[in-house]
Amino acid sequence: MRIGDRQRVDGETLRVELTPENVDDLWHLSHILEPADRVSGDTTRRIQRDDDALRDTGGEREHLSVTLSVTDVEFGRFANRLRVGGEIVSCSREDQLGHHHTINIEVHDELTVKKVFAPDQLSRLEEAEAAAENADVVVATVEEGEAHVHTVAQYGTEERFSKTAPTGKGDYAQPRTELFADLGMALSRMSADAIILAGPGFTKQDAKSYIDSNYPEVAERISMVDAASVGDRGVHEVLKRGAVDAVQEETRISREADLIDELMKGIATDEKVAYGVSAVGEAAEFGAVETLMIVDNELRAARRGEQDWEQDIDSIIESVEQQGGEVVILSGEFDPGQRLRNLGGVAALLRYRLSWTTPSDSPANTGSLRVWLSDSMTVSDGVWQPVRCSLTNALSIHNSKHPTS
Repeated sequence: MRIGDRQRVDGETLRVELTPENVDDLWHLSHILEPADRVSGDTTRRIQRDDDALRDTGGEREHLSVTLSVTDVEFGRFANRLRVGGEIVSCSREDQLGHHHTINIEVHDELTVKKVFAPDQLSRLEEAEAAAENADVVVATVEEGEAHVHTVAQYGTEERFSKTAPTGKGDYAQPRTELFADLGMALSRMSADAIILAGPGFTKQDAKSYIDSNYPEVAERISMVDAASVGDRGVHEVLKRGAVDAVQEETRISREADLIDELMKGIATDEKVAYGVSAVGEAAEFGAVETLMIVDNELRAARRGEQDWEQDIDSIIESVEQQGGEVVILSGEFDPGQRLRNLGGVAALLRYRLSWTTPSDSPANTGSLRVWLSDSMTVSDGVWQPVRCSLTNALSIHNSKHPTS
């Protein structure tokens, strides 16, 4: 993402000039733009004049500069474009004001966004800008009779080439070199800065030797790693082993996979984790959240008022950031984000373990109370330190935060 001029225009409202440089940037924008935001850009619109109406020609397309009050946003993953729809509030033709229009934003199209950015949305823009400096990565997996090529993007992995052809002996067997040739040809068409070649056994080494001889410009970008599987499972194994991180210092997908693995391990062992917006919100109140995780499309739905969450998610984010916690927005397109969605779309890794308790003598309408019953933590000189906290003290803290009327 290329970020141009940035100006504060009214209170918390910013006007930012943006140029998406790849499909990932379009995906980021789809999770930043919200209803009532202002988006300006160049577009074409079919204008029907009076004489056209009489002849029912449908009008002619004209180039216009428009500003939309956004109503809907759609990321066309396979069309490589972002569709932003809304009411025209400013236009180079005044007679078009008030009409609905859709701007199709593609890579390298310039646009201007005017909105109140949440902190995580500004961070997302800055991450997209920094990601432009990272290497694009392709993962090729190969074994006897089978080869696959996947691209690794910030919204997930995508298979770009696949071939299954029996090798060895038999009526339908093909020479191994034919499979290697097709793999080499597929890789030669990829513009990635780095290629990871993975798979079981020695087949990948034989494929690499063939590519060395026939596609030297591809071979110089290849690094090899071991993997027990090929295809989707092989790519996941490569990501888990950190092979992609060796090329891209930190990729979104491997980071998300590690976080979700840590979360699931904590759930299984009743360790320092919380999930669901209510539990995470209470953990944030106590300053217990070390890493807050939210699925991007769930966050967007909550900000649109389409998510039935008991607590305001932006307040939770602000609380976590003020107390030195990290906020990670997970892609709903990739497996870790989908797993988190099944847990309510929000979860947290905690600084210390929390336990659930409902005092037997509490009024029926007080509901459940979350307190910490084991070793707790406090801040001393900016450093978290362990401290023993009793149930009585925990109840006092809770009552001070939630006074009765």
